[in-house]
Amino acid sequence: MEIQTLRVQGQIYLLAGAGGNIAIQAGDDGVLIVDTGYEKMSDKVLAAIRKISNKPVRTIVNTTLADDHTGGNAPLVKVGFRNQAGPGIGGRTNEAVLMGHAQLLRLMTEIGPDKISVDRWPPSTFPGKTKDFSSNDEPVVIIHVPDANTAGDSMVFFRKSDVIVTGDIFNQTSLPYIDLAHGGTINGILEGLNEVLDIAVPKHLQEGGTMIVPGHGRISDEHDVLEYRDMVTIIRDRVQTAIKRGMTLQQVKAAKPSYTYEYEPRFGRNPAWTPEMFIEAVYRNLSAGR
Repeated sequence: MEIQTLRVQGQIYLLAGAGGNIAIQAGDDGVLIVDTGYEKMSDKVLAAIRKISNKPVRTIVNTTLADDHTGGNAPLVKVGFRNQAGPGIGGRTNEAVLMGHAQLLRLMTEIGPDKISVDRWPPSTFPGKTKDFSSNDEPVVIIHVPDANTAGDSMVFFRKSDVIVTGDIFNQTSLPYIDLAHGGTINGILEGLNEVLDIAVPKHLQEGGTMIVPGHGRISDEHDVLEYRDMVTIIRDRVQTAIKRGMTLQQVKAAKPSYTYEYEPRFGRNPAWTPEMFIEAVYRNLSAGR
C-alpha cells in the first residue's frame, strides 16, 4: 500500500491509500489532520505529510469509528505538538490535540481497550451539533452527523478553502456502511448527505465550487453528492415499501432484480460490504420498532 497525495484546493490536501481518505490542512501555524488511516500505514502517512509541510502536527480530527479512519491516531498524536502555552491534557505539550464528538468517545469506551486501545480515544470532545475553531487563519467547523454510519460521526468544513471532509457518510467506492450495533441508521446517513448539499456551493451547474473529500474514493463536488444521495434515497424507499407490504428479509434479499441492481456495477464491488449486507442493514434498521 502506497500513499498518493493530491491537492484539493486552498490549504487542503488528500492522502489516499492508507485506508480511509485522510485530509491535511497545511499552513504557517502547523498541520491539521482529518482521520489517520490504518496504524500500519502511519510511517508512510507521516512521510507524505512531511512532503507537504515540515510544520508540527497540531490537531487531529476523527470523523468516524472505523479502524481505517482512526487506526493511526496514537502514532500521529505522538509526533505532534500542541499550539498553546502551559501544559496540555495530563500535562502533555509534546502531542497533537486529538478531537472527536463525545458520542465517538462513548462508543470507543464501550467497545473497550481490548479492541480499541486507549491512546486512540479522543480526549478533546464536543457534545453538541458543532465545534468551530481557527487553524492556519482558516475557520474550521466540525459538524456532528448523528446516527449515520455510527452514533459518533462528524464531517469537517474548511470555510476558507471551501472543502468538506465527509467521512464515510459519502463513499465513492461503496454503498454506505451502516453499523447497526453502534447506532448507525440509513436516515441519519441521508440527513448527513443533505447537510453536505446545504453547505456546498457549486461554481456552475452543480459542478466545481465546494470540493468534497469522501471517506473513500476520488475528490468530488456537489453533483457527486447529489447523485449519491438520490441513490441511497431510492434504495431506502424500495426497502421501506417492501416492509410495508409485509415482505420478509429473505424475500427482499431474494428479489430479482435486486433492490440495488442498477448501482451494483459501481458501488457493489466491495467484498467487505456487499449489496446484500447493505440491504439487510437497511431492512433491519427500518423494520426496528415496527
